Amino acid sequence: MLLFGHRFIKSDEFFHIFDIESIEKTPPSSKIYLNFSEKNLDIIIHLQINQITFALGIKNITELIYAASLGASYIMLDKELAKTAQSIVENYLFDAKILVHISQEDAIEEMALLGIDGVVFPEAIVKISS
Repeated sequence: MLLFGHRFIKSDEFFHIFDIESIEKTPPSSKIYLNFSEKNLDIIIHLQINQITFALGIKNITELIYAASLGASYIMLDKELAKTAQSIVENYLFDAKILVHISQEDAIEEMALLGIDGVVFPEAIVKISS
């Protein structure tokens, strides 16, 4: 299981961006995070073209399918969608990893028992503005 932002396990951070210009403010080889939205398609295409690892935050199963099809390495979502999303990713053999937003350590066990790829604590997400 992948753990991002846990207090005693070193991990990469995700840089939450809101526009293409914000990418320049992130360190080299950063993992970029943005929420899926049709308004963000230009940013997603820019990330694809430049082969930048990115995570997409999603709110429903349709967005999960879009995120996987758009080449997201990580798909972040809330607990409520976790099990269904993980099953879909495994069924269709998507390359993306499912990461669930959590804030309490006791959720790690719950997500592990569901077979979720990983969890993300709020500390792992750094907001970048332009």
